[in-house]
Amino acid sequence: MKEPLISVLMGIYNCADTLEEAVQCIIKQTYTNWELILCDDCSTDRTLQIAETLAKRDKRIIVLKNEKNLTLAPTLNRCLQIARGKYVARMDGDDLCATERFEKELKFLEEHPEYALVSCQMNLFDDDGVYRTIVHPSNPDKEGWVRKSQFCHAGCMMRTEVLRELNGYSESSTRKRVEDYDLWVRMYAKGYIGYNLQEALYDMRDDRNALHRRTYQNRINEARVKYNACKDLKLKKRYYIWIISPILKWLTPSFFYKMMHKKGNENRRKK
Repeated sequence: MKEPLISVLMGIYNCADTLEEAVQCIIKQTYTNWELILCDDCSTDRTLQIAETLAKRDKRIIVLKNEKNLTLAPTLNRCLQIARGKYVARMDGDDLCATERFEKELKFLEEHPEYALVSCQMNLFDDDGVYRTIVHPSNPDKEGWVRKSQFCHAGCMMRTEVLRELNGYSESSTRKRVEDYDLWVRMYAKGYIGYNLQEALYDMRDDRNALHRRTYQNRINEARVKYNACKDLKLKKRYYIWIISPILKWLTPSFFYKMMHKKGNENRRKK
C-alpha cells in the first residue's frame, strides 16, 4: 500500500448510530492519501462491528480495540503509536466535516512550515440543525491561551513529529476533558505555533446544554491548564485572575452562560 501522508486518529465509543456517516466524510475527502485509525474503547453497542465492516470495504481503514475502557487520551495515543503519516488529523465518530477539509488543511501546512498545526472554525449541531459556530482568531497570541483553548481539536491537523515530541496527549486524570487544551499550551510553551483557517470545515454533534454539564472536576482540570498557561508562557501577573474563570462558569446559571457565549461569537464575527 502507498505510504499515507495523513493519519486520521479516531477514538470510538458507543457511536454505532453515527460512525458510518462520520467515516463516509473521510472516504469522500477530495484528498485521498490517508489512513484512518479507529480504536474502539470497549463499546457496549455495535460500534466495533460497524468499524470492522468498514475496514473490510476500505484497506485504508485500520481497527484497534482496547482491552479495557481507557478514555479518550490513552486511546488517541494508541492510535498515534502506529500512525505512519507525516501529518495527524483528528475526527470523532459522531461528527461530520467538509469534503475539502483535508485538502485545505494539508495545503496550508505544506506551504507554511513555520506552523505545527492548523485548525478551522467549527459548527455545533443537533437534530434541529446548526445552532452555534465556534470562532477562533487566525493567529492566536500567547495571552489568549489563559482565556480559553484557541483551536477546535476535532477539526485540526498537526505535524506528527511535533505531536510525538510532546509525547502525545496527557493521560493524567488531571487533564481529563481538557487533554487538547493541555496539548496546545504545551506546544506553545515549546515554541510551536498554529493557525486557524477562517471557515467552518467541521461540524460537531453536540447537545445544546452540554456546555453547562461539565462537572466540577472538569472545571478544576481546566483551571490547572490555565495556571500552566500563565506559568509556562510567562504571562504577566494580571492574567492569573483567569485561572478562577472555570469555577465561575460552573457556578453561572445556564441561561446567562449561553447568552454570553452567543454574544461573544457575534462580537468575534464583527472583527
